[in-house]
Amino acid sequence: MIIGKVIGTCVATVKDSKLEGLKMLLVQPVSPKIENQGSMVVAIDSVGAGIGEVVLYASGSSARQTEATNNKPVDAVIMAIVDTLEVNNEVTFQKE
Repeated sequence: MIIGKVIGTCVATVKDSKLEGLKMLLVQPVSPKIENQGSMVVAIDSVGAGIGEVVLYASGSSARQTEATNNKPVDAVIMAIVDTLEVNNEVTFQKE
């Protein structure tokens, strides 16, 4: 799993029928201190995340393991909304 922050949405009117009804969000990978790392990805939202939320997402074949993405052509899926991140007994992120 990778820590990311939802930074936007992706709307595609024309898409594979297996993607119908799935919400696509733009996710920026971040460090535990919520500093940007790497390139953003388009991820299917399986948990009802929104813009600005810190999330956990999986990519590759693991992205097709949720109920929402099973056997669908996806490469990234948001599967958790983060409440708290703690590193070495220090809280680096706390959901408001």
